[in-house]
Amino acid sequence: MVAATPGKARGSGGAAASRRGLSPWLAPSPGKRWTELFFLLYSPTWILWCLCILVPFRIYERLGTWGYNSLGLIAALPCVLLPPLLQPASERGKPLAQRFWVKANLWIAIYSFIGNYFWTHYFYRLLGAAYTFPAHRLNQVPITLYFMTHAYFCLYHALSNLLIRRVRHAVAAYGSAAQAAAEGVLVFALAYATAFGETLTIAHFPYYSFKDRSRMYSVGSLFYAIYFFVSFPMFYRLDEQPRAKPYSLWRVAVDALAAGMLVTCLLDFWRIGLGGIVEEGGRQGGLPWLE
Repeated sequence: MVAATPGKARGSGGAAASRRGLSPWLAPSPGKRWTELFFLLYSPTWILWCLCILVPFRIYERLGTWGYNSLGLIAALPCVLLPPLLQPASERGKPLAQRFWVKANLWIAIYSFIGNYFWTHYFYRLLGAAYTFPAHRLNQVPITLYFMTHAYFCLYHALSNLLIRRVRHAVAAYGSAAQAAAEGVLVFALAYATAFGETLTIAHFPYYSFKDRSRMYSVGSLFYAIYFFVSFPMFYRLDEQPRAKPYSLWRVAVDALAAGMLVTCLLDFWRIGLGGIVEEGGRQGGLPWLE
């Protein structure tokens, strides 16, 4: 059998999916396909609760420190606890380390931890952001955000996988270069839309504030989008090729750490080269681990 090139492998993945009667939106691997759909179907339950009940009725005013921690856990834990109960038979027969929902949660957990522990300080210094609700904190970041970010990122990356797959399938006939170009355009647009949309939807939560909200929507959203410029294509790679060797948990962790390091470099290049959108966030504005 002749080995396919990476470009051809990706293109043929969509064709193979079509031959099997699968939608070009869906992953060829049953475990990955189920995990993405689970994240997409589960996420609206807690997002709608937050946007339609918690914020409009100002329930957050009565949460307190432990209440905010509970809110984060309520959003994030089902991403880990429900899959063992709902997973299809094809996943139950695998060792735990080979189930895609385990790999996906590990990747997101590592990446979101790095984002909160390190990158939130760029928001503080460069974008003038502040969290003022009562909270237990880890490295000056509310602990509930570590959990909330996990839940958000499970949704974002499941959706991005479907869209990347669909776009690559649509241009597969034009070759790997066209697929890469189309994926690049999609990732840029989707990353910016995701960052802008998240900033906009939490605008009515008074305890997450910005010194210059209008510039945060425009310039700050581009800064936040850097997270997803890297993570969307990196997360998409996990077990995407059915004929390739499945990712081990070690490789999943290494990939997440590599993505985190790349984003850290890009954010700091922004800090040094462009500075912040607030006065104290200029090019000389330091960060805790640089002072």
